[in-house]
Amino acid sequence: MSEPAVTASGDGGLCRLRLDVSYDGTDFAGWARQIGQRTVCGLLEETLSTVLRVPVRLTVAGRTDAGVHATGQVAHTDIPPSGLETRSIGGDPSRLVGRLAKMLPDDVRVRAIGRVSTDFDARFSALRRHYVYRLTDARWGAEPVAARSTATWSRSLDIDAMNVASRSLVGLNDFAAFCRRREGATTIRDLQRFEWVADADGVLVGRVSADAFCWSMVRSLVGAVASVGDGRRDLEWCRGLLAETSRNSRIPVADARGLCLTGVDYPSDDELAARNLITRDVRSSGGCCGG
Repeated sequence: MSEPAVTASGDGGLCRLRLDVSYDGTDFAGWARQIGQRTVCGLLEETLSTVLRVPVRLTVAGRTDAGVHATGQVAHTDIPPSGLETRSIGGDPSRLVGRLAKMLPDDVRVRAIGRVSTDFDARFSALRRHYVYRLTDARWGAEPVAARSTATWSRSLDIDAMNVASRSLVGLNDFAAFCRRREGATTIRDLQRFEWVADADGVLVGRVSADAFCWSMVRSLVGAVASVGDGRRDLEWCRGLLAETSRNSRIPVADARGLCLTGVDYPSDDELAARNLITRDVRSSGGCCGG
């Protein structure tokens, strides 16, 4: 859930910080904190609490699933101003970047930290999220140096057929067939971009953007269009999924390792409050994830 609005620092209130985060999700049980599990959120909160000497709770733009990566994740936290007054930080939150680089393991990095308006909410202020999916149909599988971030498909893929299928899903639609059910959560999403290109090594790179994503939606989209690309399903089957009102078990969920959250877009500062109200009204009981 999003943190409540707070008073800006300077009068004894809290200070809101934005964090830009990258991680290799292979060895994490996802973003969200889980008791007894190694999670990105849990690790960052523990480390930040140690450095700042105050309890830290993070709100994130997209709660990525186990094995999913990020190069453009965004989170925010509210802390008392005293947390920034340690000798090594001296009131400048950007100095935390260097401190955290020395304390965090190699598979997670905080690339930037700065003060933001209390109207900024990493989750509810977001206009859209961007993902990239890497998929290879090579008979030998993914190249070893890219194996942690590239999924494999067991059948040959026709990228032209995948692009046609992908375009048929773009727009404001009910993606219930592609989403794992969450009680009370809407499955209506505005899918703004879904396209594929082949890179120099022949790996198929899918780019997917939407205002938000349901749980497992991105990997289900990939699985559906890949099923068209390998000839097992046709375009009409793919299009017809938009008319369904519940999760379709015939859609394969593509491997988490191929998925990476690459960016989150936000409005200008003077539009943040209005954006928060719009998003909360639509999605107050439903989360957005990155699976």
